[in-house]
Amino acid sequence: MRGRGRQAILALVLVLGTAGCGKQSSSPSGSASGVTLTGAGASFPYPLYSKWIAEYAKVAPEARINYQSIGSGGGIQQLKAGTVDFGASDAPLSDEEMKAMPAPIIHLPAAAGAVAVVYSFPNLRGTLRFTGPVLAAIFLGEITRWNDDRIAQLNPGVTTPDLPIAVIHRSDGSGTTHLFTSYLATVSKRWSDKAGLGKSVKWPVGIGAKGNEGVAGMVKQTPGAIGYVELAYAIQNTLSFGAIQSPAGEFVTPSAASVAAATTGAASAVQKDVRVSIVNSAGAGAYPISGFTYLLVYREQKNAAKAEALVGFLKWAMSQGQSYAEDLDYAPLPEAVVALNEDAIQIIAAGSSGAGAG
Repeated sequence: MRGRGRQAILALVLVLGTAGCGKQSSSPSGSASGVTLTGAGASFPYPLYSKWIAEYAKVAPEARINYQSIGSGGGIQQLKAGTVDFGASDAPLSDEEMKAMPAPIIHLPAAAGAVAVVYSFPNLRGTLRFTGPVLAAIFLGEITRWNDDRIAQLNPGVTTPDLPIAVIHRSDGSGTTHLFTSYLATVSKRWSDKAGLGKSVKWPVGIGAKGNEGVAGMVKQTPGAIGYVELAYAIQNTLSFGAIQSPAGEFVTPSAASVAAATTGAASAVQKDVRVSIVNSAGAGAYPISGFTYLLVYREQKNAAKAEALVGFLKWAMSQGQSYAEDLDYAPLPEAVVALNEDAIQIIAAGSSGAGAG
């Protein structure tokens, strides 16, 4: 979908915080009446999750769902504290983080998405090209003006202004940051040595903003700014975003199709561990800064009615829910990943050791 139709959908989902109410009386899950599920975490998939919640309310109105877009780090902390029924993160939990949780956690890849490199200055014509090392040099503060020769050499025929580069980054713990810094660490040893990767890093330069929403807003209002956001936020805010050089030498722009290309070939790795990276995929047409985003749930739930409602929603998300991904510029999951998720969902149940919200 392109143009006004997609803009209308994005405008709707970016302001939705809770589900609407549907009129159908039956639920695909048979969930108990009046159950409310609460989730929190990544802003990266918020447009998609908001759409899911609104659509699921039409088929299961008795299962109310709220999702708070507070960043991956915040979502993980709330899940650990047992104040939400599910968390969401673009950065899967490490083995150490898994051990620190009060009970076993299931990772469910929800969709795949792209981190767009966005920028803002007047009168630019054309899409800027970036290589990994040039991006790393910008975010390290080593390239400080837009007319730097290293940028100009990548963009023949495009005139960039003699304007300072204003780096904008996330201020909160963020799966989007984890994905972006994972890419920079993969393509630049200097970045890996100086800043590293993670949901939060010590940024060498720049100004912090909270959430994908905050970064997009600050880039839009700051001439000469550059930042990184999930693709839907770039489109909703009419921000320019760059083409990134892939390992194959192609300059690829983010899209549902180029993210799907990045997931190709991940099936065998996912079979071993769903916490797989698809950053800098060598596949033809693959966008380099792509990744899965995850729903995090406890294997055992404290509340039987909530467990039933959660299973119903997750099953729907892995089937009908995937059909909404592409219109919002995410890539739906490969069939092999959906099958793994469906197997994992089957083992979610109420139990005395569950650590979810009561």
